Amino acid sequence: MKIALINENSQAAKNGLIFECLKKVCEPMGHTVYNYGMYSAEDENQLTYVQAGLLAGILINSGACDYVVTGCGTGEGAMLACNSFPKVLCGHIVDPSDAYMFSQINAGNCAAIPFAKGFGWGAELNLEYMFDKLFSTEPGGGYPKERVVPEQRNKKILDGIREITLKDMMTVLKEIDRDFLKEAISGEGFKKYFFENCKDEEMAAFLKEVLA
Repeated sequence: MKIALINENSQAAKNGLIFECLKKVCEPMGHTVYNYGMYSAEDENQLTYVQAGLLAGILINSGACDYVVTGCGTGEGAMLACNSFPKVLCGHIVDPSDAYMFSQINAGNCAAIPFAKGFGWGAELNLEYMFDKLFSTEPGGGYPKERVVPEQRNKKILDGIREITLKDMMTVLKEIDRDFLKEAISGEGFKKYFFENCKDEEMAAFLKEVLA
């Protein structure tokens, strides 16, 4: 699995810590982790949590990654932004039980974590335990086990409804404010990792045009 980390500006100073925790847990499982930044609060390319959601939409819809880890001060804004884009199903993850149940019940592809609220002693341990519960088990297995069938049925219904209510990603990219989009994709990490992993030629060509 390809996992992308995206940090918005308010919590960018914690990018290194989060990235190391993510790699420590996920790389031994065989997953590959890509750090899309922000890398520090002083980065020239500043990302808001809304732009983090836009990037999550681009990465998931293009096939450049399979899962996005992001967040903000509370995790709420990042979750709302991510869920505004097609094919991104983002959960608000605070502790390991959240992570496990979101993975098993909702089978999402994006996690929004509070990187300020409650982020004190043992924060790195909590991150490691959450990442373990998110990525060590095949998603969608159900919890509790007697609820597997209705949970899997509801997930398919939700996916179907989202196909109706959300526009496709190329339509979003063409209609969204061009300057806002260009700011979101101008970061060092995006240019470094996105185009080599993107599986959607139309989207890649469009974004190269935006960056030109």
